[in-house]
Amino acid sequence: MTDFLLELRSEEIPARMQAGARAELEKLFRAQMATAGLETGELSIWSTPRRLALIARDLPAATAAVSEELKGPRTSAPPQALEGFLRKTGLTQDQLEDRDGVYFAVIDKPGRATADVLAEAIPAIVRGFAWPKSMRWGRESASSESLRWVRPLSGIVAIFGEELVPCEIGGIASGFATRGHRFHCPGEITIGSATDYAEKLRACHVIVDHEERQAIVRDGAAKAAADAGLVLVADEGLVIENAGLTEWPVPLLGRFDEAFLEVPPEVIQLTARVNQKYFVVNGADGKLANGFVCTANIDARDGGAAIVAGNEKVLAARLSDARFFWDQDQKKTLAEHAEKLANITFHEKLGTVADKVERVAKLAEWLASEGIVPNCDPALARQAAELAKADLVTEMVGEFPELQGLMGGYYARAEGLPDAVADAIRDHYKPIGQGDDVPTAPVTVAVALADKLDTSLCFFAINQKPSGSKDPFALRRAAISTFALLQCNKVRLSLVRAFDLIFDAYTAQVERRQGWQLLLQDPEADWDKPRREISGFKNYYHNYYAFDDVTTIKVGQATYASMKADATFVISAKASTFPALLDFFADRLKVQQREAGVRHDLIDAVFALGGEDDLVRLLARVKALQAFMATDDGANLLAGYKRAANILKQAGEVSGAVAATPPTDADAALLAALDAAEPAAAAAVADERFTDAMAALASLRAPIDAFFEGVMVNDPDEAVRAFRLGLLARFTGAVHGVADFSKIEG
Repeated sequence: MTDFLLELRSEEIPARMQAGARAELEKLFRAQMATAGLETGELSIWSTPRRLALIARDLPAATAAVSEELKGPRTSAPPQALEGFLRKTGLTQDQLEDRDGVYFAVIDKPGRATADVLAEAIPAIVRGFAWPKSMRWGRESASSESLRWVRPLSGIVAIFGEELVPCEIGGIASGFATRGHRFHCPGEITIGSATDYAEKLRACHVIVDHEERQAIVRDGAAKAAADAGLVLVADEGLVIENAGLTEWPVPLLGRFDEAFLEVPPEVIQLTARVNQKYFVVNGADGKLANGFVCTANIDARDGGAAIVAGNEKVLAARLSDARFFWDQDQKKTLAEHAEKLANITFHEKLGTVADKVERVAKLAEWLASEGIVPNCDPALARQAAELAKADLVTEMVGEFPELQGLMGGYYARAEGLPDAVADAIRDHYKPIGQGDDVPTAPVTVAVALADKLDTSLCFFAINQKPSGSKDPFALRRAAISTFALLQCNKVRLSLVRAFDLIFDAYTAQVERRQGWQLLLQDPEADWDKPRREISGFKNYYHNYYAFDDVTTIKVGQATYASMKADATFVISAKASTFPALLDFFADRLKVQQREAGVRHDLIDAVFALGGEDDLVRLLARVKALQAFMATDDGANLLAGYKRAANILKQAGEVSGAVAATPPTDADAALLAALDAAEPAAAAAVADERFTDAMAALASLRAPIDAFFEGVMVNDPDEAVRAFRLGLLARFTGAVHGVADFSKIEG
């Protein structure tokens, strides 16, 4: 068994592409080997900024010989059929085997040398490589058939055992030579085999194993900080990126002016991380300190002093910009910044960001004033909502969009606004995803809920729903975040009431923006009228209609008919939007609850009752139902329900009336049990005592079992049959008062 080494050397591979490139190389290599009939065992795949390397261990010297058997025509078939089969197999008639009147061809394929297989596989791998972005280069780049790679490919090392695997692609021939570190050892290195590859590169200041470089960056950065009495702020993404930027990583500690610490720490960290790929450090008190750790790619003779000095200058310039943005933004209040939101389009069909803010503020105030979000001051909720998006037009958020919300909170606090308002501005985007902190402060909850509900409703209103894998407006995430806010804070909200308020605000904005209110106020207008006086909407209409003067618009029958249709859409869209959005929420809730171990059919069973748009109440009912269905009473009651439902389905319409005197003791027992269970379950559901409701249903288990064992429902006596069908109708009705058991599997 022999090891194989493949190195593909090029100009710098972007750090963000290296993990994907390693996975692609493994996939393509395994596919090529599988096609050739070679089993591949352990693979080591490494990357540096200048190379991808693969070592396949314990490959056989050759592929196994294969015997292939093909069935041909019958011996009595026409000559043309036999001739076609011979051409296909490349054999002569005397080489065929006659088995019970049918020709068979047995083709023995000898094994191939693994080196030959590899020589064919390497060009196929290189040409089939999928990069997120790739390029052509050199004279051949004029042709669309020329080689593409992430950066110009400069060398190929391909060694099987100690023998060269000869191949060529794009004018680059394989060889034994590679190159070491660009500065420490720029000359050629001769590789003897896969065994000495990593160590020879290490001797030339190249650590080819990316995981080893990551460990050096991680541990070295922490040590550099600790040696100065500081604590590194862990950032695994930055560890991976720095390891992908260097072949010989050397973490170094630098400093910046303490005056920059006046800027919010998140700004400093983002400036250092995004622009310069630096780690930041905390002091012993846990607060951000005036230090950073950069990662050099050389082992400098002066210990890195010059490198650190250069990086300190660069970071100082970046932090000066950040401090300038910080100071400039505070020259205006958030309310003044918010005025610019009217110039930013939220969506072409939904108006500006200012329009969204208006809707969110109205809903947030309503959530507080109605007591839906407990202990929430309506005035603070409105104020926070009106200012929540103001930081979108600030210089700082323009430079670092990731800081939206966070910077608004800082500016609000600096301005002297109430802490509840500042916190709500900072956190109203939360929770952003699974595992994110869920806000619990009342004002924050009101604004966050209003923001997410508005986004969901409005995009559904304009038919921008998620489909398949496409969700450009992150409506699935908004739904999950809405559930988290409602569940974590036990907010009792009727979604339909909230949708009503948002939709009315949205419709009013549409009418105001487009002038439709004139049509709505005059639904019996003469649509054949040649002209109509419309004042104040010249700016909107000038692209569509010819003006006689500022206040008169000439329109014809077709134009008015179109406008009337538009106005009707605004009125009727609510009827289609609400059910679609509630169905969407139900689907998202199933996904979320499935991950929490809740059965989707139980959610269906509760949703099927209709009229349930309070998610906290719904989930409480589902939880009680799941606990009940896990018991013997629940499983047996479900079986009894399904049997009753089937009988009723076959019987057709049943009045539900029962005779005055039960025919048997079993009938009497079920009737008595229903008389007790029906009101008890209904009262428990009304009081949201869902566990008690399930207990009331459980009391029906024994009577219904005894009923089915002791009587014949379809009795020859019509009155008795009607009585018993009526009992079953009452039984299924009592169960339906708690959940639709027809939706439950089992």
